[in-house]
Amino acid sequence: MSEEYASCWVHQDCHVADEQNAALKKAARISGGKDVCQVRLKGREYDYWMGTEIGMLGGYGFQGRVTAGDGSDKQSKMGAGYNNLRRKKKKQQCKVGCEEKGSSSNQPESAAFFLALRDTLIEEPLLYLCDNQSLLKAGTRWIGEGGKATLVGALDADILAATIEIL
Repeated sequence: MSEEYASCWVHQDCHVADEQNAALKKAARISGGKDVCQVRLKGREYDYWMGTEIGMLGGYGFQGRVTAGDGSDKQSKMGAGYNNLRRKKKKQQCKVGCEEKGSSSNQPESAAFFLALRDTLIEEPLLYLCDNQSLLKAGTRWIGEGGKATLVGALDADILAATIEIL
C-alpha cells in the first residue's frame, strides 16, 4: 500500500487481505490533529515498529539514549524540541532565534540537536534521530577540519558553537 504521504511495508511472504488493505488506506486518508505516538514493542505492534526505519536500523535495541528531535520555521517563528524514546516525560522545547536576524530551517533543527546533547550525560551513548540533511552536513564539516572550518556568516553560528563545545 502506498498513499500520497503514507506507506506500509510488510514482509514479501505476508498476504494482506483486501479488507485489511482498505482499512489501512482509510486510516491513511484521515486528517486531523497530531497523534500522540506510543511505541509498544509487544504483541502485534512489535512487528509494525520493527518494520519502521528506526526498527530496521536497530534503534529500538540501542543500549543508550534514543532521542528524536525536530525544528520548525513557520512565518519566521522558529521552535525546536526533542523527545526521548524511553523517558516519556523527558522532552523539551524552546523558541529559537529572533526575527531581526532572519530565519532558516537549519536553526531550529540545530537547536533541537543541541537541547538533546545538552541533556545527555557525556558518558551515555546517544542515538539522535532527525529528518534534516542540512543538520547532518553542518556537523560533518567539523569532523577532522581543524582550523579550516569557520562559523562566519552562519545564521546558526551561536547554536553550532555551543554544540561543538559539547561534542
